[in-house]
Amino acid sequence: MKHILVAYDASEQAEKAFDFAIEMADKYKAALTVLAIAPTVNISEETETEDLLKSSLNYYNDSFSHLQRKAGQHYPSVKIDFKIVDGTPAEEIVKNAEALGVDHIVMGHRGLSTFKRWLLGSVAKQVMIYAHCAITIIR
Repeated sequence: MKHILVAYDASEQAEKAFDFAIEMADKYKAALTVLAIAPTVNISEETETEDLLKSSLNYYNDSFSHLQRKAGQHYPSVKIDFKIVDGTPAEEIVKNAEALGVDHIVMGHRGLSTFKRWLLGSVAKQVMIYAHCAITIIR
């Protein structure tokens, strides 16, 4: 294992996924990429869309600072890259994992209701279907 990607949305499950992924990266001396996805929003006003994207970038940059401090204290030898993209979460996770040559994806599980999961499908389920590599889902 040479490269691990952790999907990060600043949720409690994403924090657990990060903890698991960084531990794996340290154990296998693998690179770690933390990927956050700012969902694409269909809004008619371009300036509102730009403001939403800017807000998402600020939010994730703050979250990444927290992760960098945490990693530096416990796993200083792990090389971590942080990346923020906009788009559909499952699609961006799979696309970025392929582009980066990732060996393993780690992500949190989201607890949608049975009906919503059936109707919409979950991000984790979609990633499991389309990813080219191993996946670990953290509950």
